[in-house]
Amino acid sequence: MCFGNRFYINLLCSDDPDSEIVLHFNPRLDESSVVLNTRKCGEWGLEELGFGPAFQRGESFDMLLIAKREGFKVVIGDTEYHHYSYRISPERAFWFEVGGDVQPELVKIF
Repeated sequence: MCFGNRFYINLLCSDDPDSEIVLHFNPRLDESSVVLNTRKCGEWGLEELGFGPAFQRGESFDMLLIAKREGFKVVIGDTEYHHYSYRISPERAFWFEVGGDVQPELVKIF
């Protein structure tokens, strides 16, 4: 459930604080935007913006991050929300991190 202004989901290459981030998914309800990015060699890439707001404060949501051949497919509810082309191979993602103004109820990894 999203209960504040911002949260993030990171797929990381390691548990190191300076880890490369394969996917940074960052809804910003205070800006009505969703930012997607990658951190490679200590540097952030160019931000991609999702297609409009996808979350409502105080509402639960289901989200899938699907690793396809050409990139991540982000599905929110029953809707394909965004396609994010790989900048780092998804096979390098070993850690999952959630933070900010969100309370995960269930996380499934398969």
